[in-house]
Order: sequence, then C-alpha cells, then structure tokens
Amino acid sequence: MAEASFFHHPDYPVPGHGKVWFAATGDGAQLRFASWHPTTRPVRGTVLLIQGRAEFIERYSETVAELRRRGLHVLTFDWRGQGGSQRFVRRGRKGHVGWLRHYEADLALAMAEMQARFPQPNFVLAHSMGAALCLDAARRGALPVSRLVGIAPMLGLTLVRRPLAASRLASVLFWLGLGRCFVPGGGDTAIATKPFAGNRLTGDAARYARNATLSAAAYGLCVGDPTIAWVRTAFQLMRRLEAREAARQIRVPTLLIAAGQDPVVSTPAIERFAARLKTGRAIVFPEARHEILMESDPIRERFWAAFDAFIPGEDAAGSSAGEQGERGLVQAAVGGGDDAAAAGGAPAIP
Repeated sequence: MAEASFFHHPDYPVPGHGKVWFAATGDGAQLRFASWHPTTRPVRGTVLLIQGRAEFIERYSETVAELRRRGLHVLTFDWRGQGGSQRFVRRGRKGHVGWLRHYEADLALAMAEMQARFPQPNFVLAHSMGAALCLDAARRGALPVSRLVGIAPMLGLTLVRRPLAASRLASVLFWLGLGRCFVPGGGDTAIATKPFAGNRLTGDAARYARNATLSAAAYGLCVGDPTIAWVRTAFQLMRRLEAREAARQIRVPTLLIAAGQDPVVSTPAIERFAARLKTGRAIVFPEARHEILMESDPIRERFWAAFDAFIPGEDAAGSSAGEQGERGLVQAAVGGGDDAAAAGGAPAIP
C-alpha cells in the first residue's frame, strides 16, 4: 500500500488540519481512514461518516466541513475495494467485494477506531450501501452508537427490473467462478463522471460537475461498475433486511432520509422498513435524487435541519420557520429528542 494521504484538488480542497492513516481489519485488509477536529465549541461528540458504493473520502469535503461547524469530530474511511483502501482484483477499477463478511469487518474496524480515538457520544451518518450495512449491524447489536442517520439506504434496487432473477443469476455466476468479473455490460467508467443529463445522483448541476471533475482527476480513487460478487453480496444484505423482524431488532435510535426521485434505491422499501422500526422513522424529500448530500441548497438545508433536530446538542434558536417545523417533526418522532422508542412512518417534506 502507498503512504496514506489525501488527494488534493484546487477546485474542491480537502478541509484543513485533517489526519489520514491506514488501519488493518481482522482479516488483514488495509483501509484508509481520515479524521478532523470540530471547528466550533462546545464539542458535541463524534460522527462516523460512511460512504456508499464507488465513493471515496474526498467527495465528502463539503459535508465534513458542515459537520465540523456543528461541533463534531469527524471520522471517515474508504470501504475495501474503493477509494484509497486495499483492492483485491488485478483490474482495480472493478467495484469488487468477495463476501458480505468483508464489509462487516470493515465496519467493525471503523467502530473500534471511533471508540478508541474519539470522544463520545458517537453517531453515524451513512449513505446508501453504507446505510444498509449500518442497519444490519444495528440489527445484530454491532453498532455501538447513540444515534444513526441513514440517507437513501440500499434496501431495494430501483434500477434492477427483476431483482429475484438478478439475485439468482449473480449467485449462479459467482459459484461458477465468475465473481470477479464485471456485471454484464459493465466497465471502468465511474458513475460520477458520466454526463449530467439523465444522471441518477443529483439535480444540482454545479455539485455534479464539481464531483465529476474531482473523480476524473482522482482516477486512482475511483471504481467503475460492480462485479458479480458485489451484486451477490448486495442482494444477500438486502434479503437480511427484508425480514419482518429485522427492523424490530434495531435498538439504536434511527432517522432514515429517503429521496422521492431516487432511481437507484427503492424509496417504498425504505418507507416499509421505517414503519417497522421501534426506535425511529423515515422522512422523504419528494424532489431529491439519490445523493441528498450532493443535492441543491434548498434540499440540503432541509436535510441539515432534520439532522440537527435528531442529533442532540444543537441550538434551534435563530432558525427559520421551516427549519423549526422540521425540528418539531423529527423531535416528535424520537420522543422529544430523547432515545425513547418512536413510531414509524415516512412523512414527505415539501
């Protein structure tokens, strides 16, 4: 592995005073970690920022800065097989993982790093695949944090027309020894570098262009389409969370944020899951696409209002009427801001 470092781009700089290092999972995978101290006082704890598939640390520079301004330490990492972490295929642009237990080992290491190095309370902010993995870890009692915010969790895939057939085909091809191959029709092109028109990720052209420029420049941090083994792993994870008892097993207070125009993951699946949660709920942003943290300013402002209402310690004084309303909605959902159980549901936020 190369020495741990950030990729610096002049148009989208990494926040200053960050630290970056490698740490090894229990099965020996080298993962790239990064952290930052808060820029305001009082310090309100630590948030573990968790990516989705095919992402890397530097894409979240804007989010890191916003979390630091909230008095939070920020810890983040690259999943194995992407970003600056170790890859296990010769053709490094393949988005590959072999088994679900590998991602579980990555998340376990991140939990250990947070508990060993950073102040409590500990929170998680996770996106897409990462959010689904966190929900599964919480179900198993392996997510020792105070609260979890999951953005567009991968509980179903909108872009797969026949999921059962796709799942069975991926399993057959995997056991035939083709797990390290791209999915049929797949290639090296990173999704973030494809044309803005018709993209699945965001309606914000400026943020999309910025991320596309960053991804093109940071070629070595990007991956293209997934492998058959990754698809098989994804379906295994989603099947676990489809079970009716899965959501009821989660005891970590949880807020799920879903996108009403999400062409990647299933918003109805998120709503169904949230309705079964004993300790949380979902909110749907009707006009948002998959990457809510990369969306337009009005959508992101509503996201941060919901985040601030859910993560303890924020002062609502001086916020707008809309922000106050969103705070009230979320606080009501979690028992007025404490960790009591909350009813499920998925109100739409206009």
